[in-house]
Amino acid sequence: MDWAAQWGWNVLNACLQLLTQPFYYISIIVVALGYRRQMLLERKLFHTRLHSWWPQTWRTIWSGLAAGLLVSLIGLFIGAHLTAGAVISLWVCTGLLMLLRVRYLCFAYAAGLLGVVQFILGLADNWRPEGWLGNVTTAIRGLDMPALLLLVAVLHIAEALLLLWKRGTSATPMYFEGKRGRLVGGYRMEEYWPVPLLLLVPVQEGGLALPWPTLFGDQTGYMLAALPIIIGFSGLTTGRLPIHKAASSARRLLLYSLGLLVLSLLAVWWSPLMLVAALFSFLAHEALVWFDSFEESQLSPLYVHPEEGLRVLAVLPGSPADELGIIAGEAVYRVNGMPIRSREDLHQSLRMNAAFCKLEIRNLRGESKFLQRGLYEGDHHQLGLVLAPDADEGWSVPARQASIYQVIAMRTGARRRKARDSGQGLPGRAQNPVDM
Repeated sequence: MDWAAQWGWNVLNACLQLLTQPFYYISIIVVALGYRRQMLLERKLFHTRLHSWWPQTWRTIWSGLAAGLLVSLIGLFIGAHLTAGAVISLWVCTGLLMLLRVRYLCFAYAAGLLGVVQFILGLADNWRPEGWLGNVTTAIRGLDMPALLLLVAVLHIAEALLLLWKRGTSATPMYFEGKRGRLVGGYRMEEYWPVPLLLLVPVQEGGLALPWPTLFGDQTGYMLAALPIIIGFSGLTTGRLPIHKAASSARRLLLYSLGLLVLSLLAVWWSPLMLVAALFSFLAHEALVWFDSFEESQLSPLYVHPEEGLRVLAVLPGSPADELGIIAGEAVYRVNGMPIRSREDLHQSLRMNAAFCKLEIRNLRGESKFLQRGLYEGDHHQLGLVLAPDADEGWSVPARQASIYQVIAMRTGARRRKARDSGQGLPGRAQNPVDM
């Protein structure tokens, strides 16, 4: 009972440490601002919103808590030398990288970069500066890099599992400028989770004894320390469904995590591999981003209108189209027996019968399915469908990821495009891509 009481107080003390650290709250604010910006962008493009920022933020918080609990339980068998200086070094490095790209919030970049700096400092062991620079170099020299890189690997396993769980449901539909300047539909996927960790840290004196051995640290006493971090994924797709994009990205993250896990473990027994593991941490992660972009460039745009019908980019939650089971990527071919080639055709066909509608929908395999539903007062005039853009006139957003300034300042990045050539697009198409 004494052992259980000691651990209970230790856990409580670590949780209080977490509540007093600003990093966890900063990560939650950044995530909330990102979802808020996403909602504003949807309103700008479609005059409606598909997501609500607060429920998304709340789901992100509790799923991050669940991931933190899982990683913390695994951490009970790792043991890492973690100091206040190490925590500050990680967050300062992450903050500086975040100014370049929001996706650099991922600790794979910060931990890997610090590992390289630690290796360089090891080569210049006689260089011992004073003042604040001396404190910084001392903190970096004292980082337990194999343990931190192993932690990064475990966190990316948790990230891959969260991606599989979310299934791309938070992806934001957008209009991008495709090849030859033509507008194409697509999705931006930005998922970030604040993850509070309680890590087992060896101490020289006092602390709690463990009935099991740990991978790192040879001290007999341990304590729990709080380390709030943030993990996340960023990407876009114009040639796949978000669920398929999330699944393929999760599989690659798992392979990356296993590679980093093996290198980190090998670095425990042969220290020169620590530099290899550190370089792999951010270079392989960046290679995943590059390969994802290259793969997307090789795919034909999915969210463009076919020869016949209108392509569905997204469906409003709770709308008639959602109740009918229409999904993104399908095409509206006929409504009430009338062939559909433009938004005007869709509106006209729905007005043919004010109380009922029959639809012929074609899926991605070209197979037809027939749906029907009554129409009621207050239903969306377009059944709740967000359609692919018609031509190159309207709003678009750049494919590049937003900067942290754009997220904080709530700048959507959407811009009004001018019509370049009235002959572009398919004949008979309406030229207003935001007619909702």
